[in-house]
Amino acid sequence: MTMPSAMPAVLLLDGLWNKTVAAARSLGTRGYRVSVGERTRFAPALFSRYCSRRFLHPSPATSPEAFLDALEKEVRIGGYDVVLAMEFGTQILIARNLPRLEGRTRFPFASADLAMRIQDKGELTSFASAHGVECPATFRPEGPEDAHGMASLLPYPLLIKPRLSSGGRGIVRVETPTKLRKEYPKVHAVHPSPILQECLPPGGDALGVGVLMNFSSEPRATFAYRRLREYPVGGGPSTLRESVRDETLCRTTERLLSALGWTGVAMAEFKVDPRDGRPKLLEVNPRFWGSLHHAILSGVDFPHLLCRMAIDGDVPPLREYRVGVRSRSLIHGDLMHFLGNPRRFHLHPRFFDFSIPDDLLSASDPWPVVGRVATLIPACYDVELRKTMLG
Repeated sequence: MTMPSAMPAVLLLDGLWNKTVAAARSLGTRGYRVSVGERTRFAPALFSRYCSRRFLHPSPATSPEAFLDALEKEVRIGGYDVVLAMEFGTQILIARNLPRLEGRTRFPFASADLAMRIQDKGELTSFASAHGVECPATFRPEGPEDAHGMASLLPYPLLIKPRLSSGGRGIVRVETPTKLRKEYPKVHAVHPSPILQECLPPGGDALGVGVLMNFSSEPRATFAYRRLREYPVGGGPSTLRESVRDETLCRTTERLLSALGWTGVAMAEFKVDPRDGRPKLLEVNPRFWGSLHHAILSGVDFPHLLCRMAIDGDVPPLREYRVGVRSRSLIHGDLMHFLGNPRRFHLHPRFFDFSIPDDLLSASDPWPVVGRVATLIPACYDVELRKTMLG
């Protein structure tokens, strides 16, 4: 295994995403030697001034063995202290094949089996409810016939939610038993045995809690924020958010992840139920999340903390961060929210308030924006990349 140095070397994978740009900027600013990997050279993080080496590789999704071969060679050549996967699919693939990298680098993530268990919304809600964490009413039909049989007995409206998707992908809202019977088989055909979950009434805050757990499943950093805008407008990834202080919610999330035996970063999503004012757990993303830049901006540098934990074995607990900090994702998230919101000219804060820090736009590191626009080039002919970008 490579030895720690004054300037550790880190390989960031999944350079297509804004969160990877955030990690590259954070680590590069702190003096790390940062390399970025992606299956196309047209990726925002590869354009960052902090990217010292570009690692082009086969697709982890369609050519996993070729990707692992390339990664093994890159780690051998690059002498990396830490490898960070920024997307869940890449994280799981490496975790399942970790012996190929052992002794050469550090990969500070939990096992693939545990990550998949947490990603499964059916498993997670059962575990969370059993450990005293409130969730919306959730039903788990075994398939279309089971859903058909229980349809007339369920509370509406309901959400048909794929067990393993993220970012709102595949979720369908149904208002009646007839609609459920029609739509459930369609979702089931793509995402087997989706759950049914009570659709909470509008009006409650959407909250997120990012956490870093050490190798003993003890909390080392926790950060809470409120989602002010999302895209799609009715619910999806945040496009504008604000850091908040919520000690109860932070402790609840830490307790849940500790009970699960989690290691590394994760983000829990909650929504306040306006009927009783209590936050209900929607899901836990066992990976880095899209608005990572916001946590870093507020004073909780999760990529740096995770790297130090990997190299040093642990880090001191970090409890403080700045409250009231806002950030947004203008390209393309907040722009799409603006275009899709009928009240677009009555938003608060205003869409045209460009004083709010952006996830990608940066005067000191401007080229990732070019990389974001450049991704349109391979997306024109690469079906897999286009599906990845569009979700």
